[in-house]
Amino acid sequence: MQHHEYLARVRELGEYGSQDEAARVTEAVLGVLAQRISPGEVDDLASQLPGPLGQALADAKPQQAESFGIEEFCRRVAERIGARPRTAEWDASAVLTTLAEAVSGGELNQVLSQLPSGYAGLFGKADLAG
Repeated sequence: MQHHEYLARVRELGEYGSQDEAARVTEAVLGVLAQRISPGEVDDLASQLPGPLGQALADAKPQQAESFGIEEFCRRVAERIGARPRTAEWDASAVLTTLAEAVSGGELNQVLSQLPSGYAGLFGKADLAG
């Protein structure tokens, strides 16, 4: 999936008015995701994303992953984009569902294995949310 295709899909799922809005939300969500998964996994995931998105993910990579739940994930996304946490959950779902479509199944499983089961729904994988 190319960069413009990724953003077009996020725009479609998130029902955004512009590609710029989709890009801003995507960068915010990927930045928070980078804080939540291991640095090595950030690198692996970044290698499967289109250029600018992989770079944004890699640039947000922390020294060490933080452990926080889905509510805190959405709060951090909301803070970055100036939205309410419920809106941020919608935004995160649009970006992460697209991410799930853009990367290999093996890579997606690696990312999901580092997150509590509640996160699976944000990736459009509610059947794994158990």
